[in-house]
Amino acid sequence: MNFGCGKTKFTQGILSYFGLENEISSPTFTIVNEYHKEDISIFHFDVYRLEDTDEFYAMGGEDYFENGICIIEWGEQIEEILPKGYTKITFHKLEEQEDGRELTIEKML
Repeated sequence: MNFGCGKTKFTQGILSYFGLENEISSPTFTIVNEYHKEDISIFHFDVYRLEDTDEFYAMGGEDYFENGICIIEWGEQIEEILPKGYTKITFHKLEEQEDGRELTIEKML
């Protein structure tokens, strides 16, 4: 995963789909941004700066998994504690196209 490859923009698209068009930003320094609507909650994490999974547990991170859609940037940092059946989306910049991206989508069992 690379910096500046569209992870936050992708999340903005998901929020827009659910009618949560709030101005969003990467949660790099807050770890998680929360977005709520009547019947849905979306939690946008950036775990890049976490030292280990213990930090994620200490902030109550695993509690979010049961309470809404969790979008986790740099999820490989905590991959060992992610719930079974999550969807992994990997972003790659295309060298030949400045704005081009390739996404790999995998269902993790």
